[in-house]
Amino acid sequence: MSDNNLLSPNSAPHSDVEDIKRRSNYLRGSLTETLEDRITGSIPEDDNRLMKFHGSYMQDDRDLRNERHKQKLEPAFQFMLRVRAAGGVVTPEQWLMMDRVAQQYANGTIRLTTRQSFQLHGVLKWNLKSTIQEVNESLLSTLAACGDVNRNVMLNPNPYQSEIHSEVYEWARKVSDHLDPRSRAYHEIWLDGEKVVDSREEAEEQEPIYGPVYLPRKFKIGMAIPPSNDVDVYSQDLGYIAIVEEGKLVGFNISVGGGMGMSHGDPLTYPQVAKVIGFCKPEQIIDVAEKTVMIQRDYGDRAVRKHARFKYTIDDRGVDWFIDELNARLGWNLEESRSFHFDDNGDRYGWVKGTNGKWHFTMFIQSGRVKDDADYLLMTGLREIAKIHTGDFRLTANQNLIISNVTSHKKKKVEELIKRYGLTDGIHYSALRRNSMACVSLPTCGLAMAESERYLPSLLDKIEPMLEENGLREEDIVIRMTGCPNGCARPMLAEIAFIGKAPGKYNMYLGGGFSGNRLNKLFKENIGEHEILDSLRPMISRYAAEREQGEHFGDYVIRAGYVKEVLDGQQFHA
Repeated sequence: MSDNNLLSPNSAPHSDVEDIKRRSNYLRGSLTETLEDRITGSIPEDDNRLMKFHGSYMQDDRDLRNERHKQKLEPAFQFMLRVRAAGGVVTPEQWLMMDRVAQQYANGTIRLTTRQSFQLHGVLKWNLKSTIQEVNESLLSTLAACGDVNRNVMLNPNPYQSEIHSEVYEWARKVSDHLDPRSRAYHEIWLDGEKVVDSREEAEEQEPIYGPVYLPRKFKIGMAIPPSNDVDVYSQDLGYIAIVEEGKLVGFNISVGGGMGMSHGDPLTYPQVAKVIGFCKPEQIIDVAEKTVMIQRDYGDRAVRKHARFKYTIDDRGVDWFIDELNARLGWNLEESRSFHFDDNGDRYGWVKGTNGKWHFTMFIQSGRVKDDADYLLMTGLREIAKIHTGDFRLTANQNLIISNVTSHKKKKVEELIKRYGLTDGIHYSALRRNSMACVSLPTCGLAMAESERYLPSLLDKIEPMLEENGLREEDIVIRMTGCPNGCARPMLAEIAFIGKAPGKYNMYLGGGFSGNRLNKLFKENIGEHEILDSLRPMISRYAAEREQGEHFGDYVIRAGYVKEVLDGQQFHA
C-alpha cells in the first residue's frame, strides 16, 4: 500500500477531504450532533462531505437565493437523498414506499437517475432520519449512493433476455453487496443501531477493502448484456460485458478506465472511454472487482481530487501496468477477451415478451422526473399500477421505467391503467426526444452553470420541426444535456450534446458513437439557443440528403467534416 493512501505524517501531499475522512472515525464525524441542531437547516462542510457516503448532498434552492439574501435569511437549505437498487430493480412495495416518502418528506416528485437510482429532492435536515429509516425498512438503502466508494452497480434491463438478465442481475447484486462499506456508522446514525467502540486494530477490520480513508474519489461499475449498451459500459471505471454463447452466460469481458467528468478550461481533466482488457468466468468477477478497487485505493491520486478518478490512474501508469498489478493480486491471469457486438445504447419502448413468457412495458419518462402535472398524472398512474402489480419495476440507465414481469393474467389490468392515466411509451414523441437525457441541474444542483432538465424539453420542441421537415422524425439520434461538465447524463458519449458553460450558454459537442463506444468532440463553445438552432438546421438538412444507408448522425457529422473523430485511445481534448 502506498504512503499516499496511509496519510502518515510523512505522507505525500493530500487534499483536505482526505483529512476529513481520516478524522471521521469511519464516516461518523459529528453527524449525530449536527442533525440535532434545529437552529439552522444546514450542516458544516466537514459533515457535508461525510453525508455523501450516507447517500445525501446538501443543496439549496438557487431560485430563492437572492430573495432570501435580501430578507437576511439563510439559503433555503435542503438535501438530495439518493436511494440505491442494484441493477435498478425494485418491487412494487418498494416503489410505493418511494412514492410515499416523496410526498411526505421531499418535494412530491421522484427522480430516476442515469445510474438506475432514485433521487429525492427537497428533504429538510430534520426529516432525513425518518426518510432513511423508511427506505431501509423496505430493504433499500442510501448507503454508498454517493461518496468516495463504489456507487450503484448498473445493469441493462434486457427484459427480452429474461434468464440471462436474471443470472447477471444476481452477479450485479453480489458485487454491489461485496463492495458496500462495512463501517457501522450508517446503522448507528440513521437506524439507531448500537454504537460500537473499537480499538484501532479492530477498527481497521471495519473496512477490509477500503481502509480508513476509503477511495480517492467515487468509483462506478456497470454490467452490459450485448447487443444493448444502455448502461454506457465504456463510461464506467470498471465494466463487465456479458458473454453469452449458445444461450449460456460463460463469463464477462472486463473494461477499465472509463469516466465522464472534466472541468471547463482544464486540459488535464477529460472524459475517457474504458479499454477492454480481458475475460473472466462469472464466479471470478467479485474477486476482480475487489482487487481493482483496492488498486485504485492504493495508487489513485489523493492530492488533487480533479485527478483522482481511476481513469487517470490508468492513463498515468499505463493499462499494461494495471493488468500486471491486477493479475498479481488475483493470483491468476485474465483470459483473452471474447468477441461481442453492441447495437445501441437506448431503450426498447412499449410491450415486449421475455423468454420467461412474462411481459414488460418500457415507458418514456422525460428526464426521469416522476410527478403529476395538471394534464399528466404520471405519479398517480404508477402508484395505481404498483398497487396491483406482481412483478417488478426496473429503472433504466436512460431515466425511463420498465413495468416488468407482468403475467398474462395481469397484463390487461395494467394496460387499462396505462390507458386511463395516459402513460406513454413515447410513440407520439420524436425518436430524438426518446433518446434524450438531462441531468437535474438548476435549481438544486450546486455545480450547475446552466439549465438542463428544465430547458431541454423546450429546446427539443424547437428542434423537432427540423426533423419533421426532413423526414427524420423516427430517426434515432442520441442527444444529451448537462448543466456542468461533471458528466452526470454522460453527454460526452452522445451524438449531439450540450454542456452548460454559463446561464443560457452551452458548449456544443458532436460525433459520439451511437452505441456509446466513442467520445464526441467540441463543435462550438459558449453558444445560446439562437446559435444552437442555426447550427443544427443546415446540419440536419444535409444529414437527411447525404447520409449513407444505415449511417448514424454521429458518424455522419464526422464524415461531413463538422468535427474530427476521437479515435480509440485518444483523450477527449486531443
